[in-house]
Amino acid sequence: MKPTLTTVCAATLAAILVLAPPAFAKDFKTETLTLSADTIAGGLDHPWGLAFLPDGAFLVTERAGTMRIVKQGRLSKPVANVPKVVARGEGGLLDVALASDFAKSGIIFFAYTEPRQKGAATVMARARLVRDEDGAALENVKVLVSVKKPTTKTVHFGSRILVAPDGTLFVTIGDQGERDRAQDFQDDAGSVLRVNADGTIPKDNPFADGKKGLPEIWSKGHRNQQGAAWDPVTKSLLTIEHGAMGGDELNQPQAGRNYGWPVITYGKDYSGAKIGVGTHAKGYEQPLRYWDPSIAPSGLVVYEGSMFPEWKGDLLLGALKYEMLVRLDRDEKGAIKSEERILKGEFGRIRDVRVAPDGSVYLLTDEDDGKIIRLTRASGT
Repeated sequence: MKPTLTTVCAATLAAILVLAPPAFAKDFKTETLTLSADTIAGGLDHPWGLAFLPDGAFLVTERAGTMRIVKQGRLSKPVANVPKVVARGEGGLLDVALASDFAKSGIIFFAYTEPRQKGAATVMARARLVRDEDGAALENVKVLVSVKKPTTKTVHFGSRILVAPDGTLFVTIGDQGERDRAQDFQDDAGSVLRVNADGTIPKDNPFADGKKGLPEIWSKGHRNQQGAAWDPVTKSLLTIEHGAMGGDELNQPQAGRNYGWPVITYGKDYSGAKIGVGTHAKGYEQPLRYWDPSIAPSGLVVYEGSMFPEWKGDLLLGALKYEMLVRLDRDEKGAIKSEERILKGEFGRIRDVRVAPDGSVYLLTDEDDGKIIRLTRASGT
């Protein structure tokens, strides 16, 4: 059937609305400053991870399995050659990060749930991102980290990727919905993993010889970590993870340590039943902070930008529950002094938080019509 002028116009209008949603700016007062929030782009299908490209564009993952480039508010067509994912429950295409030398190499790292004969499992891969006038594609895709045992569950896949200052990669892996796996040191589930950029094992990993644990394991006893950041104040890794009913945690994972799940936790089972032995036990580490009731934390950054000097060194994290941005105010040594809850209920479930080169803060909303929100300092403040 030949398209009519009406259908063509309707399609064009729909494309405009998806690719360049109406711009707006709204101010929000916080304890220390006034923020201005702008919608940069919309029409994303449950966006999960965001990376800033050198030319000012953004690379964004959508949980359903597509990766797009966003430039000047417009969404590209899907990046070609992204591996097939299992987009079920909490699974799908997850985080994305650029290699330290991306401007030269074009290398990116991305995490996803890989289909298996008996279920799915979290993997992390690297590839070269190639762009031209017709779009973008991945080349030379190579899996660097792979959870060997699949699960038929649809929850707790993680997964954030952090490129550390020394060039190694930290990758957070959820317990794959099977809690006891988080205490098995011969299983990547429920762990923070650390590998080199080519997938090899750093010589100073705690189990590098493979005798007491898998060589790639950095720490164990984690439930479902969806935030990770490098802290320049303490010069260490920070992660946040979902608890059960309560018990969300902020941790500082250290080499070879066990963070307790499911032996110790500040949460309860959704049935109300007790999990494990309580909140403390010998041989298990305590979190830096926990939340009860749960806030369902996601993306995490340490703010080091110039736009909000009042927040220097503070932690910013997204929360799916209560749909908010959380700021943890810290002293000069990194100790947490207080918590502030910002934008509560304004934009939806906050999945990721990133700091741009200019110091502005970007948020991803985990919605059917997911958006990129930019936070800047309100004019006159």
